[in-house]
Amino acid sequence: MPIHVVGPEDGEQPDSGPIRHRIIEDGSHTQHRLGLIEATVPPGPGGPPQHVHREHDEIFIVILGKLRFTSGSESVDVEAGSCVTIPPGTPHTFANPFDQPAKFIGTLTPDLYVEYFRDLGRLPVDDTGQLNPADIGRTMAKYATQVIR
Repeated sequence: MPIHVVGPEDGEQPDSGPIRHRIIEDGSHTQHRLGLIEATVPPGPGGPPQHVHREHDEIFIVILGKLRFTSGSESVDVEAGSCVTIPPGTPHTFANPFDQPAKFIGTLTPDLYVEYFRDLGRLPVDDTGQLNPADIGRTMAKYATQVIR
């Protein structure tokens, strides 16, 4: 199999809502062992609801700015150059309550959750550009992910 290159402006961008996603690897070149996304998170309170993945690991490599990761009731602020590992079953969410945009590269092992980002792109946004949390929760559930209430 030849190498596969995705340039810095390439990749699928199935966006809806304030967080911008770019699918860099959808699993089709890794026999579905790994999916890879890039996400740009604007400043503000928005972020996904706290949730648990049942069937995949997630790794976040913060490459620009700063993000706040929360697991349960504990939060940690993470700077560019940091790596956050989320094993299956670990409650988590992230947000950017800071003044500057943030960006991360996210791995999905296996690639199960890549389709979630495509589905998010099909969801309607409200007049402030936000996704409905109930819609997000229903979409997560399709991919072995549960919102924590």
